[in-house]
Amino acid sequence: MPKEIVLVPFEEIRSNVLDFLKKNLEQIFNRPVSIANALPLPPSAFNVQRKQYLSYPFLDSLRLKGHPQTFTLGIIKVDLYVPGLNFIFGQAALGKGVAVISLARLHPSFYGQKEDEKVFLIRALKEAVHELGHLYGLNHCPNSHCVMHFSNSIWDTDKKGIYFCNQCQTKIK
Repeated sequence: MPKEIVLVPFEEIRSNVLDFLKKNLEQIFNRPVSIANALPLPPSAFNVQRKQYLSYPFLDSLRLKGHPQTFTLGIIKVDLYVPGLNFIFGQAALGKGVAVISLARLHPSFYGQKEDEKVFLIRALKEAVHELGHLYGLNHCPNSHCVMHFSNSIWDTDKKGIYFCNQCQTKIK
C-alpha cells in the first residue's frame, strides 16, 4: 500500500479544487495527500482533429515523476480520450501507481446548465476516488451507487456516491 497520495496539476488548477480533493481524499483513503508543483501539458497529447488530449502521455509524465511509495493522481482541465471512446473522465495505469482525471466534462456548464461549484467539486471527488480505487486494485463495480461503478455519462457520475460499497471497501482493506 502506498504511504501517500500525490496530486499533480497539469497547468494551473484552482487551489480550492486541489484543497477540496486533498482534504476529502485524506479522509476517504486514510492516507496523507500532498499537492505537487504543476506540470506542463504534454505536447504530444493533443489531437488536432478531435480537439482533445490523449490520456497516455499524461500517464507517462506522471510515471516519470512518481515514486514507488506513492499513488500519483494527475488533474487536468482539458478534455481526455482514449482510442475507441468519445471521451474519458479519467484513466488509471494499473500496476504503475499513476492515474489522471479530467475536469473538463465535470462542470455543469459543459452540459448547458448553470455552473454549480458544489456539483462540480463532488463530481471531481467521485472521479478522483474512482481512479485511485483502480490503483488500489479495484475493478468496475455493478452497484450503480458505488464510486467504482463505470460512468458512461455524467448522469452515471451524478448517480453514484463518493464512497466504496461494502464489497469494494472490503477488497481495499
